[in-house]
Amino acid sequence: MTLASQSDADEPTMERTCIVTRRGGSPETLIRFVLGPDDQVVPDLKRKLPGRGVWVSASAKTLAEAIKKGAFARGFKRPASCAPTLVDDLDRLLERDALQSLSLANKAGAVTSGFAKVEAAVTADGWRVLVHAADAAKDGRRKLGQVLARAAGESGDQVNLFDSAQLGLALGRPHVIHAALAPGSATAAFLTRCRKLAQFRGLNADELAADKPAAADQPDGA
Repeated sequence: MTLASQSDADEPTMERTCIVTRRGGSPETLIRFVLGPDDQVVPDLKRKLPGRGVWVSASAKTLAEAIKKGAFARGFKRPASCAPTLVDDLDRLLERDALQSLSLANKAGAVTSGFAKVEAAVTADGWRVLVHAADAAKDGRRKLGQVLARAAGESGDQVNLFDSAQLGLALGRPHVIHAALAPGSATAAFLTRCRKLAQFRGLNADELAADKPAAADQPDGA
């Protein structure tokens, strides 16, 4: 591998520094950007694109500040242009990345859906990750949250970042309102992506829950 093709993201555990806040952090809490052939700033979520990269905290607010203050040009030490939709584009990329990870977990057999199946998985099988549709009724989320609390105490995770249509597409089932994930690497990867998306949106990255109005519960399509 030549020096020109090497990526400065080859060592994923090394601490990086945000070009806006100047605070250090792990690659899991920042987003890497590179320059395309036309000097366009390109997000590199998988941290594998070649060339010099700069890092920005995983925050829509911080990214907007980087664009406004010309931080990318300073970081790359050359002209750098940003698409006017970069913040929204990156939000969609992070969201898609998380949903693709959920789909992979499902293909690995690590996901079940439907209120009764989810309740059984948490109670009897030791599954500790719940996913609720953002448009699910609060009562359904509350009841399953109580089941998780009884089974896992504070060690469980609940995700409320995607609507029922998005969950249905990711899982290949209509009207997914509640789902649960089994312990394992696929679930850990999904949670990592969800935490980054929540952080980018300014949500509580530990609770992974968006404060959205809830609609009435619908029967799960699985």
